[in-house]
Amino acid sequence: MMENKDMLKDYYKQMGISEPVYEFCHRMEEGLKERFAKIDEVAECNQMKVLRAMRENRLSEACFAPTTGYGYNDIGRETLEKIYASVFHTEDALVRPQITCGTHALALALMSQLRPGDELLSPVGKPYDTLEEVIGIRPSNGSLAEYGISYRQVDLLPDGSFDWDGIEKALNEKTKMVTIQRSKGYATRPTLSVERIGELIGFIKERKPDVICMVDNCYGEFVELREPSDVGADLVVGSLIKNPGGGLAPIGGYLCGTKECIDRAAYRLTSPGLGKEVGATLGVTSAFTQGLFLAPTVVKGALKGAIFAAAIYEELGFRVVPDSKESRHDIIQAVEFHDPELMVAFCEGIQAAAPVDSFVRPEPWDMPGYDSQVIMAAGAFVSGSSIELSADGPMKEPYAVYFQGGLTWEHAKYGIMMSLQKIYETGKIFRNE
Repeated sequence: MMENKDMLKDYYKQMGISEPVYEFCHRMEEGLKERFAKIDEVAECNQMKVLRAMRENRLSEACFAPTTGYGYNDIGRETLEKIYASVFHTEDALVRPQITCGTHALALALMSQLRPGDELLSPVGKPYDTLEEVIGIRPSNGSLAEYGISYRQVDLLPDGSFDWDGIEKALNEKTKMVTIQRSKGYATRPTLSVERIGELIGFIKERKPDVICMVDNCYGEFVELREPSDVGADLVVGSLIKNPGGGLAPIGGYLCGTKECIDRAAYRLTSPGLGKEVGATLGVTSAFTQGLFLAPTVVKGALKGAIFAAAIYEELGFRVVPDSKESRHDIIQAVEFHDPELMVAFCEGIQAAAPVDSFVRPEPWDMPGYDSQVIMAAGAFVSGSSIELSADGPMKEPYAVYFQGGLTWEHAKYGIMMSLQKIYETGKIFRNE
């Protein structure tokens, strides 16, 4: 056993991890074994849920045959959508490579359900940056605002709780849809648990039963035993290059929900009168399906990486959200540096640990859809995949970096160690060693 440990330590040394960083990280990992065991239990339950859905919907080898052109009678596409509906316990699902990203999936959900004169309500504060132009908070061609759809939001209270009075006052005869962002986005507020989402949906439905409640489920799939669709959400929406794609999906997004909502979304995605009947899969069904099968295990590794990062940077005195002991409801770990040099160093470490483009140095840039420069580290097999090891954040106070992903726990672990190595090399930590 000692020989294995010595060999592992030597590997890390060869991979650029210094003795002080290795010893510090090893000590932090030793204290997390009990927490990791609980994550394993959740992953096993979610693995059985996915496997059962595949068996019950008679997934077969024939489902992996590619279709082209119109994509009529695509048995693989239809079976996969039944599997997603089974996993998320919904009436129907839309799982398509024609959905280009998470923002597109969310825009599709909003634009398919809302009509001129309707109002969209966010009871959890401002949504993720890229939705600002979709909604029209920041003017953009084709926004909801241009179609006469109004928007209202109720911020969370300073302690992260819901403003129940404010939400009740905001609901009115025009409120057609409520959007609930589960994850924190580029904010350091707590991620919403499925339980809290259920409480919020119940409160809203009691006062306005006909409102459509949509949950942005990005980064949250398979983190808990239940999904928002289990607690009353009419629509749950996400990206296949995040959790549910398991690192294998090369593109795509999903919507799961009521048949009425999914039908409207399908007509918006393709064309009125065509809906779900068209949309060739071009050979990606196998990757989509196998990625979903692997997703609970992949998410498990990403969660361990997030907790490992929280424990390390909390011990060093930085604010981390969530902290190392809090319950987890997504795979994202935020670390506030209040120092652009440390933020950039962290991202350099994540990039250096990547299997792809490890030699590239990430730099802040003017990324479309954001109001400030953003730095992104992502040496991924699938471009932009944030279930793979990645880190990013806007270059502004509090100079918080958002770390997520890792197709395996071992890779996530090395990425965090390398991020710490780059920060160590700035000379701003371990000064008294």
